[in-house]
Amino acid sequence: MPAAVDFAAGMSQLRGMDLTTDTMPGDFDLIPTATGPARPTRHAVVIGSGFGGLAAAVRLGARGYRVTILEKLDAPGGRAYVHRQDGFTFDAGPTILTAPFLFEDLWKLCGRRLADDVELRALGEFYQIRFDDGETFHYSGDPDAMRAEVARFSPADVAGYERFMRLSETTCRIGFEQLGHVGFGRFADMLRVAPDLIRLESYRSVFSLVSKYIKDDRLRVVFSFHPLLIGGNPLSASSIYSMIPSLERQWGVHYAMGGTGQLVRGLLGLIEGQGGRIRYNEEVAAITVAGGNATGVRLASGEIVAADIVVSNADAAWTYGKLLPESAKKRWSKRRLKYSRYSMSLFVWYFGTQGTFPDVANHTILLGPRYQGLLTDIFRRKILAKDFSLYLHRPTATDPSLAPEGCDTFYVLSPVPHLQSGTDWRTMAEPYRQAIEDQLEATLLPGLRDRIVSSRVTTPLDFQDRLLSVHGAAFGLEPVLTQSAWFRPHNRSEDIGRLFLVGAGTHPGAGVPGVLSSARVLDSVVPHADALI
Repeated sequence: MPAAVDFAAGMSQLRGMDLTTDTMPGDFDLIPTATGPARPTRHAVVIGSGFGGLAAAVRLGARGYRVTILEKLDAPGGRAYVHRQDGFTFDAGPTILTAPFLFEDLWKLCGRRLADDVELRALGEFYQIRFDDGETFHYSGDPDAMRAEVARFSPADVAGYERFMRLSETTCRIGFEQLGHVGFGRFADMLRVAPDLIRLESYRSVFSLVSKYIKDDRLRVVFSFHPLLIGGNPLSASSIYSMIPSLERQWGVHYAMGGTGQLVRGLLGLIEGQGGRIRYNEEVAAITVAGGNATGVRLASGEIVAADIVVSNADAAWTYGKLLPESAKKRWSKRRLKYSRYSMSLFVWYFGTQGTFPDVANHTILLGPRYQGLLTDIFRRKILAKDFSLYLHRPTATDPSLAPEGCDTFYVLSPVPHLQSGTDWRTMAEPYRQAIEDQLEATLLPGLRDRIVSSRVTTPLDFQDRLLSVHGAAFGLEPVLTQSAWFRPHNRSEDIGRLFLVGAGTHPGAGVPGVLSSARVLDSVVPHADALI
């Protein structure tokens, strides 16, 4: 029997069958109900257990599907995987949590409360943004405090900053609240919102829009860096992403006590309660297709898992480029994918220290000497520069349980070019890590080298080989206007019937709110199990 965690083992006895053997499309399983006779259900296979896949599984379970999640790794989470070593807990990926109502909605679908399983703690200060000269901007959701910080750097920019935030609020209301969960399955959907996109100047880049309102160079960085959180270049990402400052102000920036992995475990509990299951160490080699429709998947082991619908939380470019037969591809051919633009990748160093650094915040952004030049090196020239800007996460500032007593847990991230740069990370990983260590020791973490007691790294090779992301791009397709909304791979495949996509590579894009919203789109494009023809 393949390695599996069967959340529906109890149902196996009730049905007198082995749940590792799935029915053919069109057949029904009979699921006993508490109030009456067995009812028919359709089978949905979800490829991958990132936040998009887990949220999709919950939503499909609520719509009457029997769900099987197939996960390549030995544990759930995808980019939200959890590393544990030497007594330290390292969240592998997402650490900045906004729009918690998207999680709360999933718990409500299961008749539960998010707070019953996960404590989300709001952070008073979102980020400390440290410039190369040591000056620090304290970024929060407090409007008065933010005006004071802007005035401290550039009094002449306060009025422009307030105009920018008003535009950010409008953009958030339209781009996120009204359109973030709406599928763009037809070009007419794009035409319908075109007037709003023009009015919001979405043809500009985020940096260009910020520069229209703010003149101080340092403040332009402070209010334009956000696209990097979703794999975008502030110099080219559509200004629609200027919504993020407003999104953060409206719903806050949160930390999940116990680490982001607590949310993953909470979602698994919801899926278990619905009768769903997850199988680990199961890599999907192909999506099977018949008559133009997805009929299931073939695993690397050769096993066929049949399904009525397939939802891919795998990288969208990987899904179309690797998992589908050439005869089934139309719009998303290899040629189209070849000429698409991909996000940057990431170098991440996880480390634990003996002793603590109490003056270091939960989220710190350490800016290097260059901004526009470094972004150009990463996204356009695709070269690994000698300088860098870093995101430093110290979760033990909020939750000491993630480290042994008297120790600190850290995660430092450097945006780097994806693998089309030709960088040999097998030889460059350690010198690059040492350079980051030197920078941290010279700035925020004096004496760091002698206090490290646990260490591990993730490079673009891991995104390619472990997470199956094309070119090792950490966020899939780059979020530019011509690769957004209708121009992005659709949530309901335009090439294959009964195939659906969730996650960073589809609409609305990367980031935790984005991937959760991509699963929310399924409510409008996937029929209820009882209505599937």
